[in-house]
Amino acid sequence: MSERGPDGARAEVVLREVMPDDLQVFYEQHLDKESIQMAAVEPREDRQAFLDHWATNLAREDNLARTVLVDGAVAGHVVSWQQDGDRMVAYWYGREFWGRGIATTGLEAFLLEDTERPLTAIVATHNVGSKRVLEKCGFAVAGRAFADDGVEEFTLILKR
Repeated sequence: MSERGPDGARAEVVLREVMPDDLQVFYEQHLDKESIQMAAVEPREDRQAFLDHWATNLAREDNLARTVLVDGAVAGHVVSWQQDGDRMVAYWYGREFWGRGIATTGLEAFLLEDTERPLTAIVATHNVGSKRVLEKCGFAVAGRAFADDGVEEFTLILKR
């Protein structure tokens, strides 16, 4: 799959299994202050805690995790997992990859691998870009509520 880069050239977007070296990139991406604000999450600032979290999740049989590559560079990741009876999906990209259609292309490719439905995503209401990515991929808003931390969130569901 391909998307246009900032210079207008086509960028190749590929998903693959998560490799150990990807985790350092993910760690750096998740410490970006603007990304944290958009996602409305608390970062795992301790590198070992971050790596332990990933090791635990990668070992779970019900989890599916993919690294998203853009022209061979690690752009981010897409993951899905079981939580409280729901199949959840989430993604995170480095800020330098925002606004280029990469998140949409990556999620579309991921949805071909994880075909379990329904699939649920939670997004902070102020994260308009992420909500739009989900809607382009067929998710529909199913609810709006405040999380325990006070952040207002949309719940979006993909039924097809």
